[in-house]
Amino acid sequence: MPELPEVETVARSLVSGQGLGLNVIGRRFAHARVRWPRSIAVPGARSFGQQLAGRQVTGVGRRGKFIRIDLSQGGLLVHLRMSGDLLLGRGEQPLGRFARVQMFFDDGVQLSFDDARKFGRIWLLDDPEVVLGALGPEPFDLALTPARFHRMLTERNRQLKPLLLDQAFIAGLGNIYADEALWTAQLHPLQASQSVDKAAAGRLLRAIRKVLTEGIKRNGASIDWVYRGGEFQNYFKAYQQTGEPCPRCGTPISRIVVGQRSTHYCPNCQRL
Repeated sequence: MPELPEVETVARSLVSGQGLGLNVIGRRFAHARVRWPRSIAVPGARSFGQQLAGRQVTGVGRRGKFIRIDLSQGGLLVHLRMSGDLLLGRGEQPLGRFARVQMFFDDGVQLSFDDARKFGRIWLLDDPEVVLGALGPEPFDLALTPARFHRMLTERNRQLKPLLLDQAFIAGLGNIYADEALWTAQLHPLQASQSVDKAAAGRLLRAIRKVLTEGIKRNGASIDWVYRGGEFQNYFKAYQQTGEPCPRCGTPISRIVVGQRSTHYCPNCQRL
């Protein structure tokens, strides 16, 4: 599933124009074609195009794993889920192999939601905070100090890996970057959050920011044919490295299942 760096990469590509000079900011939607009705979470496939028409893009950003497209009225939220992507181009023909929703601007530019596995969703909302308000703080938020992060950890009694995946705790982390951050911070994925001391909490927060920064620099990871991604997969230290030597100590990386999610760690560096 695309996580914060992959979503950030897609959001930035809408502003850069994906190398085609098609920056979406300032463009006005004219109509939409919904090819897979379930892709529209709100307001529903039948009324989506009608309600979108006439709204102008005023900004593009990211919140957690959501792409946020601010409009002259309300905004669009896009969650890529397992395989979603947003493509820019011209003309009426679908962009990509799995175009589920085609959104057309009044100058002929098309924004296409491509989603092979059909799990992605789009919301058209007058107030995006209806959805985004449930998210925890952004990892790069300056208000998220080591002291605050330590309080957040110790106020809960949960294993670290599932807690980091909880979007209401901290927004944007998924399986890849949680494993990489825990490896970097030398913390076991099953350690109880209440037992993390201040020094370890600071170390974990720095590790989260480090791996996310590196992921964004590499345009995210591509570990599946359905997501174009970038090259961060070539720099994994723990994720999907089962049996490979730990880059820090040489011990083979282990794999366990935590909360139904594959979890990778070094049994020597990340002792419970």
